[in-house]
Amino acid sequence: MKASQNDPLRLILLTVLTMVAFAANSVLNRLALADGAIGPSGFASIRLVSGALALALMVWVRNGASLSSQFGGITGPLSLVLYIIGFSFAYVTLDAGVGALILFGGVQITMFAGALLSSERLPLTRWLGAGVAFAGLVYLLWPGGAAAPEILGAGLMTAAALGWGIYSLHGRKAKDPLAATAVNFTLAVPLGLLPLLVFPDVLPITLWGVALAVLSGVVTSGLGYALWYTVLPRLDASIAAVAQLTVPIIALAGGMVFLGEALTLRFLIAAVLVLGGIAISIRR
Repeated sequence: MKASQNDPLRLILLTVLTMVAFAANSVLNRLALADGAIGPSGFASIRLVSGALALALMVWVRNGASLSSQFGGITGPLSLVLYIIGFSFAYVTLDAGVGALILFGGVQITMFAGALLSSERLPLTRWLGAGVAFAGLVYLLWPGGAAAPEILGAGLMTAAALGWGIYSLHGRKAKDPLAATAVNFTLAVPLGLLPLLVFPDVLPITLWGVALAVLSGVVTSGLGYALWYTVLPRLDASIAAVAQLTVPIIALAGGMVFLGEALTLRFLIAAVLVLGGIAISIRR
């Protein structure tokens, strides 16, 4: 880790808080869709718009800065849209914990590839840990058995993982994390509204569904991603990748508490492999 020498504990706590926010996104999205309170297009659009408005307001209140001065290209907005849309539609069929495991397993692969392309030195333990974690993901997705994830949902979440991995790698360059996140959300809004036109929801939008989407957009997405952009420059890309693999376990706990989702043997074995990979990767 490239932690601050003055306060490494603060970096650890901020990273943990960010992982909890990421897991909460899975629980909130799945909760809204499972209750029939809103459809995936509506949830994704409201989540994106509310996050953009809240972040723009925070930047303006902080110092009145113009968002245009923080434009960092189209990579951030495009990867954010891919993540949010794939994420929302995947949770039509996936449980919270399973979806999160697919998401952050895919993110690990994307970010490790980014670390290689940027010539970041990866020790043998990092490679070994990544291999063990990836084996857990392969086991989870292997077809066959009632506990295997639905293939379309898994594919959509894989696309979301690619988007989030690129977004995370791009975020390491941000000089002003809050403003950069606000710009990405704002520029992503027009594309993020397209699903409402192309794939309109069958379900009506209820007040409860809007509340869950706004909570996801403002708190666990907007503020969570700004915090992630703050932490990212102080973490190796490969360490950031394996840290995110704790999210599925947190999401599973939330799914069991708030959604009554069951803990399957397939998920348990996959989770043990993933967490074991994390332990190996961060071992010095």
